[in-house]
Amino acid sequence: MKIWVAHEYGSELLRAATARPEAVVEVMPAPGELPSDPDDVAFWVPPFLARPEVTALAHRMPKLRVVQLLSAGADAWTGRVPEGVTLCDARGVHDSSTAEWVVGAVLACVREFPSFARAQERGEWAYRRTDELAGKRVLIVGSGSIGRATEARLAPFDVEVTRVARRPREGVHGVGELPRLLPDADVVVLLVPLTPETRGLVSAEFLSHLRDGALLVNAARGPVVDTEAVTATARTGRIAYATDVTDPEPLPPDHELWRLPNVFITPHVAGSVPGLWRRGYTLAASQLRRFLAEEPLDNVVTDGY
Repeated sequence: MKIWVAHEYGSELLRAATARPEAVVEVMPAPGELPSDPDDVAFWVPPFLARPEVTALAHRMPKLRVVQLLSAGADAWTGRVPEGVTLCDARGVHDSSTAEWVVGAVLACVREFPSFARAQERGEWAYRRTDELAGKRVLIVGSGSIGRATEARLAPFDVEVTRVARRPREGVHGVGELPRLLPDADVVVLLVPLTPETRGLVSAEFLSHLRDGALLVNAARGPVVDTEAVTATARTGRIAYATDVTDPEPLPPDHELWRLPNVFITPHVAGSVPGLWRRGYTLAASQLRRFLAEEPLDNVVTDGY
Protein backbone atom coordinates (compact mmCIF):
# COMPACT_ATOMS: atom_id res chain seq x y z
CA MET A 1 0.00 0.00 0.00
CA LYS A 2 1.33 3.42 -1.00
CA ILE A 3 0.74 6.78 0.60
CA TRP A 4 1.57 9.76 -1.60
CA VAL A 5 2.24 13.25 -0.26
CA ALA A 6 3.24 16.43 -2.04
CA HIS A 7 6.13 17.52 0.18
CA GLU A 8 9.08 15.91 1.95
CA TYR A 9 7.98 17.58 5.18
CA GLY A 10 4.72 15.66 4.99
CA SER A 11 6.42 12.36 4.30
CA GLU A 12 8.19 12.48 7.66
CA LEU A 13 4.96 13.04 9.57
CA LEU A 14 3.02 10.39 7.68
CA ARG A 15 5.76 7.78 8.05
CA ALA A 16 5.53 8.34 11.79
CA ALA A 17 1.75 7.90 11.60
CA THR A 18 1.95 4.29 10.41
CA ALA A 19 3.89 1.36 11.76
CA ARG A 20 2.75 -0.96 8.99
CA PRO A 21 5.75 -2.33 7.07
CA GLU A 22 3.64 -2.69 3.93
CA ALA A 23 2.74 1.04 3.96
CA VAL A 24 5.18 3.03 1.84
CA VAL A 25 5.18 6.83 1.96
CA GLU A 26 6.41 8.55 -1.21
CA VAL A 27 6.66 12.18 -2.33
CA MET A 28 4.76 13.19 -5.48
CA PRO A 29 5.21 16.98 -5.90
CA ALA A 30 3.65 17.22 -9.39
CA PRO A 31 1.97 15.00 -12.02
CA GLY A 32 5.17 14.98 -14.04
CA GLU A 33 7.22 13.77 -11.08
CA LEU A 34 5.64 10.43 -10.13
CA PRO A 35 7.87 8.54 -7.67
CA SER A 36 6.57 5.14 -8.81
CA ASP A 37 3.59 3.41 -10.41
CA PRO A 38 0.36 4.93 -9.02
CA ASP A 39 -1.52 1.60 -9.10
CA ASP A 40 -1.04 0.87 -5.38
CA VAL A 41 -1.73 4.35 -3.96
CA ALA A 42 -4.45 4.13 -1.32
CA PHE A 43 -4.06 7.45 0.55
CA TRP A 44 -3.13 10.64 -1.27
CA VAL A 45 -2.29 14.16 -0.09
CA PRO A 46 -2.08 16.09 -3.39
CA PRO A 47 -0.33 19.43 -3.93
CA PHE A 48 -1.88 22.56 -2.47
CA LEU A 49 -4.20 24.43 -4.89
CA ALA A 50 -4.06 21.57 -7.38
CA ARG A 51 -4.76 22.17 -11.07
CA PRO A 52 -6.97 19.93 -13.29
CA GLU A 53 -4.00 17.83 -14.39
CA VAL A 54 -3.50 16.85 -10.74
CA THR A 55 -7.13 15.91 -10.09
CA ALA A 56 -7.11 13.76 -13.24
CA LEU A 57 -4.35 11.65 -11.72
CA ALA A 58 -6.85 10.16 -9.25
CA HIS A 59 -8.30 8.10 -12.09
CA ARG A 60 -4.93 6.38 -12.54
CA MET A 61 -5.09 5.05 -8.97
CA PRO A 62 -7.38 2.00 -8.93
CA LYS A 63 -6.76 1.32 -5.21
CA LEU A 64 -7.20 4.90 -4.07
CA ARG A 65 -9.49 5.21 -1.05
CA VAL A 66 -8.78 8.67 0.44
CA VAL A 67 -7.84 12.06 -0.97
CA GLN A 68 -6.85 14.41 1.86
CA LEU A 69 -6.61 17.98 0.64
CA LEU A 70 -4.35 20.69 2.00
CA SER A 71 -6.89 23.34 0.97
CA ALA A 72 -10.04 24.34 2.83
CA GLY A 73 -11.95 24.56 -0.45
CA ALA A 74 -12.73 21.37 -2.32
CA ASP A 75 -14.28 22.90 -5.46
CA ALA A 76 -11.44 21.70 -7.73
CA TRP A 77 -12.10 18.11 -6.61
CA THR A 78 -15.83 17.66 -6.05
CA GLY A 79 -17.27 15.46 -8.76
CA ARG A 80 -13.79 14.62 -10.04
CA VAL A 81 -12.73 11.76 -7.77
CA PRO A 82 -13.57 8.16 -8.69
CA GLU A 83 -16.48 6.37 -7.07
CA GLY A 84 -15.53 4.83 -3.74
CA VAL A 85 -12.92 7.49 -2.92
CA THR A 86 -13.47 9.61 0.19
CA LEU A 87 -12.62 13.27 -0.31
CA CYS A 88 -11.59 15.26 2.79
CA ASP A 89 -10.82 18.96 2.96
CA ALA A 90 -8.43 20.79 5.29
CA ARG A 91 -11.03 22.54 7.41
CA GLY A 92 -9.27 24.25 10.32
CA VAL A 93 -5.84 24.36 8.69
CA HIS A 94 -6.33 27.82 7.16
CA ASP A 95 -8.40 29.45 9.88
CA SER A 96 -5.67 31.66 11.36
CA SER A 97 -3.94 32.61 8.11
CA THR A 98 -7.09 33.47 6.16
CA ALA A 99 -8.58 35.33 9.12
CA GLU A 100 -5.35 37.33 9.37
CA TRP A 101 -5.59 38.20 5.68
CA VAL A 102 -9.20 39.35 6.06
CA VAL A 103 -8.44 41.60 9.02
CA GLY A 104 -5.34 42.94 7.27
CA ALA A 105 -7.26 43.67 4.07
CA VAL A 106 -10.10 45.35 5.94
CA LEU A 107 -7.72 47.56 7.93
CA ALA A 108 -5.67 48.37 4.82
CA CYS A 109 -8.73 49.50 2.90
CA VAL A 110 -10.47 51.35 5.71
CA ARG A 111 -7.28 53.24 6.61
CA GLU A 112 -6.39 53.66 2.88
CA PHE A 113 -2.96 52.00 3.08
CA PRO A 114 -2.83 51.12 -0.67
CA SER A 115 -3.32 54.81 -1.53
CA PHE A 116 -0.60 55.86 0.92
CA ALA A 117 1.73 53.19 -0.53
CA ARG A 118 1.24 54.68 -4.00
CA ALA A 119 1.95 58.14 -2.59
CA GLN A 120 5.13 56.80 -0.96
CA GLU A 121 6.33 55.55 -4.35
CA ARG A 122 5.86 59.10 -5.65
CA GLY A 123 7.60 60.61 -2.62
CA GLU A 124 4.41 62.47 -1.78
CA TRP A 125 3.34 63.45 1.77
CA ALA A 126 -0.40 62.80 1.08
CA TYR A 127 -1.86 63.80 4.45
CA ARG A 128 -5.61 63.37 4.90
CA ARG A 129 -8.07 61.99 7.39
CA THR A 130 -9.13 58.37 6.81
CA ASP A 131 -12.01 56.26 8.00
CA GLU A 132 -11.75 53.89 10.98
CA LEU A 133 -12.79 50.30 11.67
CA ALA A 134 -14.19 50.97 15.15
CA GLY A 135 -17.97 51.07 15.15
CA LYS A 136 -18.34 49.39 11.75
CA ARG A 137 -20.99 46.77 11.03
CA VAL A 138 -19.38 43.68 9.51
CA LEU A 139 -21.39 41.03 7.67
CA ILE A 140 -19.56 37.68 7.46
CA VAL A 141 -21.04 35.52 4.69
CA GLY A 142 -19.83 32.02 5.50
CA SER A 143 -20.03 31.11 9.15
CA GLY A 144 -17.69 28.11 9.18
CA SER A 145 -14.41 27.73 11.02
CA ILE A 146 -12.68 30.51 9.05
CA GLY A 147 -15.66 32.77 9.63
CA ARG A 148 -15.49 32.15 13.37
CA ALA A 149 -11.74 32.77 13.38
CA THR A 150 -12.26 36.02 11.50
CA GLU A 151 -14.93 37.15 13.93
CA ALA A 152 -12.64 36.42 16.88
CA ARG A 153 -9.86 38.53 15.38
CA LEU A 154 -12.23 41.39 14.58
CA ALA A 155 -13.64 41.49 18.12
CA PRO A 156 -10.93 43.79 19.57
CA PHE A 157 -11.71 46.41 16.92
CA ASP A 158 -15.13 47.25 18.40
CA VAL A 159 -17.16 46.12 15.42
CA GLU A 160 -20.65 44.67 15.24
CA VAL A 161 -20.66 41.29 13.47
CA THR A 162 -23.61 39.65 11.72
CA ARG A 163 -23.23 36.05 10.59
CA VAL A 164 -24.69 34.44 7.46
CA ALA A 165 -24.54 30.77 6.43
CA ARG A 166 -26.14 28.46 3.92
CA ARG A 167 -28.86 27.58 6.42
CA PRO A 168 -30.14 29.76 9.28
CA ARG A 169 -29.58 28.67 12.86
CA GLU A 170 -29.38 30.29 16.26
CA GLY A 171 -27.33 33.48 15.90
CA VAL A 172 -26.78 32.91 12.17
CA HIS A 173 -28.89 34.20 9.28
CA GLY A 174 -29.53 32.27 6.08
CA VAL A 175 -28.34 33.47 2.66
CA GLY A 176 -31.94 34.16 1.70
CA GLU A 177 -31.85 37.12 4.09
CA LEU A 178 -28.94 38.84 2.33
CA PRO A 179 -31.06 41.43 0.47
CA ARG A 180 -32.32 42.65 3.85
CA LEU A 181 -28.94 42.48 5.61
CA LEU A 182 -26.62 43.97 2.98
CA PRO A 183 -27.83 47.60 3.14
CA ASP A 184 -26.90 47.82 6.84
CA ALA A 185 -23.33 46.48 6.42
CA ASP A 186 -20.26 48.67 6.23
CA VAL A 187 -18.02 45.67 5.47
CA VAL A 188 -19.09 42.41 3.78
CA VAL A 189 -16.67 39.48 4.05
CA LEU A 190 -17.08 36.48 1.73
CA LEU A 191 -15.88 33.16 3.18
CA VAL A 192 -18.21 30.68 1.47
CA PRO A 193 -16.99 27.59 -0.41
CA LEU A 194 -17.44 27.52 -4.17
CA THR A 195 -20.48 25.37 -4.98
CA PRO A 196 -23.18 25.57 -7.67
CA GLU A 197 -25.23 27.58 -5.17
CA THR A 198 -22.49 30.12 -4.39
CA ARG A 199 -21.09 30.55 -7.91
CA GLY A 200 -22.00 34.09 -8.93
CA LEU A 201 -23.52 34.79 -5.51
CA VAL A 202 -22.21 38.36 -5.73
CA SER A 203 -24.12 39.53 -8.77
CA ALA A 204 -25.15 42.97 -9.95
CA GLU A 205 -28.28 42.61 -7.85
CA PHE A 206 -26.26 41.64 -4.75
CA LEU A 207 -24.01 44.66 -5.27
CA SER A 208 -26.99 46.95 -5.72
CA HIS A 209 -28.01 46.24 -2.12
CA LEU A 210 -24.67 47.47 -0.72
CA ARG A 211 -24.66 50.90 0.83
CA ASP A 212 -22.54 53.65 -0.66
CA GLY A 213 -19.02 53.47 0.78
CA ALA A 214 -19.28 49.78 1.71
CA LEU A 215 -16.23 47.51 1.50
CA LEU A 216 -16.58 44.06 -0.09
CA VAL A 217 -13.87 41.55 0.87
CA ASN A 218 -13.48 38.27 -1.02
CA ALA A 219 -11.44 35.57 0.74
CA ALA A 220 -13.55 32.77 -0.73
CA ARG A 221 -13.09 31.84 -4.40
CA GLY A 222 -13.00 34.05 -7.48
CA PRO A 223 -16.17 32.72 -9.15
CA VAL A 224 -18.23 33.53 -6.05
CA VAL A 225 -18.12 37.11 -7.41
CA ASP A 226 -19.29 38.12 -10.87
CA THR A 227 -16.13 39.87 -12.07
CA GLU A 228 -17.89 42.02 -14.65
CA ALA A 229 -20.48 43.17 -12.11
CA VAL A 230 -17.98 44.03 -9.38
CA THR A 231 -15.75 45.85 -11.88
CA ALA A 232 -18.69 47.95 -13.08
CA THR A 233 -19.72 48.78 -9.53
CA ALA A 234 -16.21 49.56 -8.30
CA ARG A 235 -15.64 51.74 -11.37
CA THR A 236 -18.33 54.13 -10.11
CA GLY A 237 -16.47 54.54 -6.82
CA ARG A 238 -19.60 53.61 -4.88
CA ILE A 239 -17.93 50.68 -3.09
CA ALA A 240 -14.41 49.45 -2.38
CA TYR A 241 -13.29 45.91 -3.15
CA ALA A 242 -10.50 43.83 -1.59
CA THR A 243 -9.87 40.35 -2.93
CA ASP A 244 -7.35 37.54 -2.67
CA VAL A 245 -9.01 35.56 -5.47
CA THR A 246 -10.19 36.41 -8.96
CA ASP A 247 -12.11 34.99 -11.89
CA PRO A 248 -10.23 34.30 -14.07
CA GLU A 249 -7.19 33.48 -11.96
CA PRO A 250 -4.57 34.76 -12.42
CA LEU A 251 -6.25 38.03 -13.38
CA PRO A 252 -4.95 39.17 -16.80
CA PRO A 253 -2.47 42.06 -16.50
CA ASP A 254 -4.63 44.32 -18.68
CA HIS A 255 -7.79 43.84 -16.59
CA GLU A 256 -9.41 47.05 -15.37
CA LEU A 257 -9.61 45.83 -11.75
CA TRP A 258 -5.84 46.25 -11.39
CA ARG A 259 -6.10 49.96 -12.12
CA LEU A 260 -9.10 50.99 -10.04
CA PRO A 261 -7.94 53.05 -7.02
CA ASN A 262 -10.63 51.59 -4.74
CA VAL A 263 -9.64 47.96 -5.45
CA PHE A 264 -6.99 46.03 -3.49
CA ILE A 265 -5.81 42.70 -4.97
CA THR A 266 -3.45 40.06 -3.60
CA PRO A 267 -2.52 36.93 -5.64
CA HIS A 268 -4.29 34.16 -3.67
CA VAL A 269 -1.85 34.27 -0.78
CA ALA A 270 -4.14 34.19 2.26
CA GLY A 271 -3.34 30.56 3.08
CA SER A 272 0.24 30.52 1.80
CA VAL A 273 2.13 30.85 5.08
CA PRO A 274 4.85 28.74 6.79
CA GLY A 275 2.40 27.15 9.21
CA LEU A 276 0.39 25.64 6.35
CA TRP A 277 2.61 22.58 6.07
CA ARG A 278 2.75 21.92 9.80
CA ARG A 279 -1.01 22.25 10.27
CA GLY A 280 -1.90 20.54 7.00
CA TYR A 281 0.28 17.49 7.42
CA THR A 282 -0.57 17.15 11.10
CA LEU A 283 -4.19 16.82 9.95
CA ALA A 284 -3.17 14.40 7.19
CA ALA A 285 -1.24 12.22 9.67
CA SER A 286 -4.26 12.10 11.96
CA GLN A 287 -6.46 11.14 9.02
CA LEU A 288 -4.03 8.42 7.97
CA ARG A 289 -4.14 6.90 11.46
CA ARG A 290 -7.93 6.90 11.30
CA PHE A 291 -7.90 5.33 7.85
CA LEU A 292 -5.51 2.55 8.88
CA ALA A 293 -7.58 1.88 12.02
CA GLU A 294 -10.76 1.82 9.89
CA GLU A 295 -12.21 4.70 11.91
CA PRO A 296 -14.46 7.47 10.49
CA LEU A 297 -12.52 10.29 8.86
CA ASP A 298 -12.87 13.97 9.70
CA ASN A 299 -13.66 16.76 7.21
CA VAL A 300 -15.40 14.48 4.71
CA VAL A 301 -16.69 16.61 1.82
CA THR A 302 -20.41 16.32 1.14
CA ASP A 303 -22.41 18.68 -1.09
CA GLY A 304 -19.23 20.58 -1.87
CA TYR A 305 -18.50 21.41 1.78
